[in-house]
Amino acid sequence: MERSSSTSVWVTSSLIICLIVVAAAPAVAAADEEEYCASPTSVEAACRGASETHHGVAYDHCVASLAGDPRSKEKEASSIHGLAMLATRMAIDHAASTEAKINDLAELDGSSSDDRFNHCLEQYGGAADLLRDALDNLKARIYGTAMEQLSAALGAAESCEDAWKDAGVNPPVAAHDREYGRMAHIAIGFTHAAA
Repeated sequence: MERSSSTSVWVTSSLIICLIVVAAAPAVAAADEEEYCASPTSVEAACRGASETHHGVAYDHCVASLAGDPRSKEKEASSIHGLAMLATRMAIDHAASTEAKINDLAELDGSSSDDRFNHCLEQYGGAADLLRDALDNLKARIYGTAMEQLSAALGAAESCEDAWKDAGVNPPVAAHDREYGRMAHIAIGFTHAAA
């Protein structure tokens, strides 16, 4: 008799544990889904919203840039939050490639434009750091701080171009500056929508 009592307690305990696990599973799955599907959106819808609310975002460019990046097909990029993180990563990539291009041009040019090249290198180096910090804040969903950092990083392109224009010279990385600025604006537009 004692054996069936302990078996009964074990079976009852096992059933309770199973019920708890089964009851908790949908909550865990829902939390994962909420992370990515709370506000599912397409690249087109996100770009439309950003272009309607932010003057620096051109709809066609936004769609082409994001849709052309393989990371836009990942699950994370199915929400406005994920797209804000992707756009910020793309802006980081543009800042880094522009900085590398400026460095290459400086080496080819010699010393006649060192001050302007150095100014641009400082601007883009600082912008890349700000963008990385903004990405960290986006991951933590601290949108206000991320917006401030993205806005501050936006000035790199303009400041770099101004250094050249003040000397009466066309900026040697004008196309890079424009593309970087456009991606930074998209990141700001998406972050604003995610906040």
